[in-house]
Amino acid sequence: MSPIVEMRGIDKRFPGVHALKAVDFVLERGEVHALMGENGAGKSTLMKILSGIYQKDGGTIRVDGREVELASPRAAQDEGIGIIHQELSLMNDLTVAQNIFIGREPRRRFGRLDDGALNRNAEAIFAAMNLNLDPRANVGRLTIAKQQMVEIAKALSYESRVLVMDEPTAALNDKEIEELFIVIRRLKAKGVGVVYISHKMDELKRIADRVTVMRDGEYVGTVEAAATPVGEIIAMMVGRALSEEAVRIPDLAAAETALEVKGLSRGREICDVSFTVRKGEILGFAGLMGAGRTEVARAIFGADPKDAGEIIMHGRPVAIASPSDAVAAGIGYLSEDRKHFGLALGMDVRANIAMASMERFTSRTGRLDEKAMRDVARRFIDQLAIRTPSDRQEVRFLSGGNQQKVVIAKWLLRDCDILIFDEPTRGIDVGAKSEIYKLLQSLAAQGRAVIVISSELPEVLRLAHRIAVMCEGRLTGILPGGPDTSQEDIMRLATMREAAMQPEAEPLEAVT
Repeated sequence: MSPIVEMRGIDKRFPGVHALKAVDFVLERGEVHALMGENGAGKSTLMKILSGIYQKDGGTIRVDGREVELASPRAAQDEGIGIIHQELSLMNDLTVAQNIFIGREPRRRFGRLDDGALNRNAEAIFAAMNLNLDPRANVGRLTIAKQQMVEIAKALSYESRVLVMDEPTAALNDKEIEELFIVIRRLKAKGVGVVYISHKMDELKRIADRVTVMRDGEYVGTVEAAATPVGEIIAMMVGRALSEEAVRIPDLAAAETALEVKGLSRGREICDVSFTVRKGEILGFAGLMGAGRTEVARAIFGADPKDAGEIIMHGRPVAIASPSDAVAAGIGYLSEDRKHFGLALGMDVRANIAMASMERFTSRTGRLDEKAMRDVARRFIDQLAIRTPSDRQEVRFLSGGNQQKVVIAKWLLRDCDILIFDEPTRGIDVGAKSEIYKLLQSLAAQGRAVIVISSELPEVLRLAHRIAVMCEGRLTGILPGGPDTSQEDIMRLATMREAAMQPEAEPLEAVT
C-alpha cells in the first residue's frame, strides 16, 4: 500500500533565501511522524507547501499514490490535509460549533441557519474524538488546551486524513499535553497520519513513531523514534553534539545588589513577594502555570500597576509607573510573547534593534541617522550571530531564535543593567537554545543582573545561580543553583500552596 503522503525533491525559494533544497518526506497511514530541525531549517515551509499555503518551485507531491498540485489551502483540504498552526485561528466571540463549521453552516429553507444541525454535527466529531466538549460554549472562555481541541475538530470536519500539528504543546501544561496525546493516539488508531512539529525532545519517545530531521533547508534523514537516542537526533539537527554543561556558580558574596523587590503585591496574582538580584547573577523563576512569575515581571517593569511594594535599584528606591519609567531606570523586559510585545514584525531588523533607543539616532530636527542605525544593527548581527540576509530583512521572516536575538539586541543597545527574560527559549530549537544560554551567561559575566522565567525545569537548573520558586502568587522558597538542587526540590516548593516565604528570609542556601 502506498504512503498517504509522499513528497519528493521539494524545492522552494524566497527572495534572497533558498528555503528548501530537494527535500523528501513520507507519511504513512496511522503514524505520528515528528518533523524536527532548528528554527529556519524549513519545517514550517515544507508543511505550508503540503497544506497549500505556499506553492513549491520543484519536486512532486503524491497523496494515496496520486500526484497532486496543492494550489491553495482549499485544494489541500479537498485532499484530506489539515494543518493546525502554532497561533490558533479561532474567533473568540463565536461558539465552538460556529468556529468548526464557519462558512459551511447547515441551513434551512430560505437560507436560515440550522443551529440544531450545527451543534449535532459538532457533537458527532467530538464523539469520534471521545471528547467531552459543549458545542454551544463560547470559544473565548475555553482554556488554550480546549481551543486546541476545537482546532483539531475543525480540521477533522473536513474529513482530514492527514493532520499537521505545529508546536501543539507550546502553551499547554503537563495534564493538557497528556489529554492532547490521548486524542492523537485515537486519531492514529483510526488511520489518520499525523505530522508533529515540536522542539520538545522529551515528547518524541511518548508520541512519535518516526522522526524526520531537516537542517538548513535540506533533508538529513529519517529514524525510528523508539530506537534512536535523543542525543543522536539532536546531533542530526545541529550537525554537532551539544554539551550539557552544569551551571557554574560564581562567588557573589561581595557583589553589589542590583535589584531589590520588597513586599510586591497585586490583587490575588502577587502576594507579598520579596527577593534580590546581584550584579553578575542569573536568578531563575520557576513555578507551575498561573504561579505569578510573569505577573511579578510585569509589575516590576511597570506594565501592570502594583498595589503595594517597593523597588530598589543599586540601593535607591525607584518609582516605576510605566514601561518607559523602567527603561529609563535601566530595566529591559523580554516578554514571553515576543511577537506581540517585543517586536514590530512588519519592520526590518535595523528598526527593531534601534526601537528602544531612537533618541540616539534622531537629530534635533527629527531626522533619523540611517547610517548610524545600519552600523549598530550590523554590529549586533555579527555579535549575536543573527541569521538574516541583511539588516533590512523584515523580522517576521526570521526564525524564532533569531527573532529572540533581535529583541535581546534591542535591550543591549539600550545598555540595560537589569534584564528580565520571560520564557526566553519558548518555541526555539535546541541549537538556538544553546546559543541563547551562552548569551545569557555572558551577560551575567559582564556584570548585568539577569532574571530568567522558565517553565522548563532543566533550563532553570542549567542556567540559574539561584532559583526562586512561586506557587499561587507567593514566593515559597529560593534554592541554590548547581547540582545540589533537583527538579523534585523545585516541584516541592512549586506545589506548597499554604506556604509563603517571609520577606526577610532570602538565604543563598536552600529554603526548607
